Amino acid sequence: MKAGDLLIVGREASVQFIRPIRFRVIRVLDWITYDEWIWLDGYQLDDRGDAVARRSIFVTKAGLRIQRRTAPAGVQPRRSSSRMRA
Repeated sequence: MKAGDLLIVGREASVQFIRPIRFRVIRVLDWITYDEWIWLDGYQLDDRGDAVARRSIFVTKAGLRIQRRTAPAGVQPRRSSSRMRA
């Protein structure tokens, strides 16, 4: 996990999430936890992708579903061309 990642957080991540939420990570907190559990600081998003609440959540790494990863710094997405180059 890293800043900018978009996650689906559901019951697999923690029993508190009966209904899955969309969550944009601000940072992974370096608090002491149980093995394979992490604290995430970020924003809960609505269906349009707008932030509706800032939250810190305690979840298992294995239960998180990554919807979209943030591209590494300095990496530009590829552009596809409709024309073939000779």
